[in-house]
Amino acid sequence: MNIGERIAQLRKSRSMSQFQLAKTLNIATSTLGMYETNKRKPNMEMLEKLADFFGVSVDYLLGRPEKEKNASDEPLTENQKLVAYSIDPDISDEERQDIIELVKIAMKNRRRI
Repeated sequence: MNIGERIAQLRKSRSMSQFQLAKTLNIATSTLGMYETNKRKPNMEMLEKLADFFGVSVDYLLGRPEKEKNASDEPLTENQKLVAYSIDPDISDEERQDIIELVKIAMKNRRRI
């Protein structure tokens, strides 16, 4: 699906006419029509307005795959920290970090199920 088709699909999902969306975006109806038929490409500012209005990412509008959140980027909860640190109080910091990484991998795999 190309960008024009995505814009049209999102507009229709809100039961909006081209006129209504164009008015909301402060552009001409013909401009929106050209976006939807891929005769004209929206600039970055317009992509951001569209993404914000429809609650999607600019990447989605451009047809790029959504980036998966990496579990290792998320901070551990207090319970996860307790599990990681309580396995063995005499282990090295490096070993503790390995345990934390294992907990994060387990969290990531749990979310896939």
